[in-house]
Amino acid sequence: MLRRRTPVVTGPELDDRQLHRTLTELRPSQQMHGLGAGATRPLWTPAAELLRATGRDWDRRVHRISVLAHTLPPVVTDRWVKDCPRDPDALVVRACARVAQVKEKTDWSDVWDVYGDCRRAADAVPEDPTPWLAVLRLMYSCGSPPHAAVPVWTEAVDRDPWNRTAYHQMLRHLSPRGHGTLMQMIDFAERCTSQAPHGSPVVLLPLAARVELVAYRTANDSAGSFAADGHWYEPQAAVEATTALTKWFHADAPPHAEALADLNLLAFALTRMKRTEDATPVFRRIGRHMTAHPWDLVPDAARTFRYWQDRARD
Repeated sequence: MLRRRTPVVTGPELDDRQLHRTLTELRPSQQMHGLGAGATRPLWTPAAELLRATGRDWDRRVHRISVLAHTLPPVVTDRWVKDCPRDPDALVVRACARVAQVKEKTDWSDVWDVYGDCRRAADAVPEDPTPWLAVLRLMYSCGSPPHAAVPVWTEAVDRDPWNRTAYHQMLRHLSPRGHGTLMQMIDFAERCTSQAPHGSPVVLLPLAARVELVAYRTANDSAGSFAADGHWYEPQAAVEATTALTKWFHADAPPHAEALADLNLLAFALTRMKRTEDATPVFRRIGRHMTAHPWDLVPDAARTFRYWQDRARD
């Protein structure tokens, strides 16, 4: 009898092996407490080496810095800037790390210094979209309305026109769970998809919006989890899934940093629609690497993922 494989819930680094190695190097020692007596090199060195190797691959740089910003303690990022005050990577990582620590519903008057760090980072690397995405994330935490966030999002996509993270951040801002409305979110997703080039992961944005819609209605209605399933049987949902399959999954496109997240998003949507035949190759490409979201929208997420994964292997 074949042994059933247990899904592996993937961390925020997804399938980025270099990033995973860097995080492993950062975790075990006293680095997470900002210590390091007797260390032969500065605590921030693994992160610096990773970003140096990343170069101008903005998609991967945005992803890696986002993960590092949630991992490195403030004492390490502060030390990095103190040791290398003109190092653009140090300035960007510290700005992003400070933004990551800002709690939602924070008043702007309490984060002007954080905003200042973001702008200094943007000045240090004018071509990098990452500092502008940090500002956008800060605006989300401070509850800025969509009309104020759009110019900041535009600064990011002017630097990297089809940056996957930029589009998903703006979608989150426009979501009714964020600071927008259902129609703003859907209009944004549809408009971006119609303009996205063949092979761009941005074509999955309507499916991400549908997941947001389901999550919103489930959270705001005690019977919502049952009723929300109906959204997956709408004709437009089928169009969105087919577009994602033809324009991204089956396209001969280079891999991007968060492809594993998009594969899980697509697989989830196809299973909700009961499109088993279409879901099979998606699950084969995913393997055992399940992301927490959007599977957290169904009861017993790991069991549900394994059920569909097993069907793909049959």
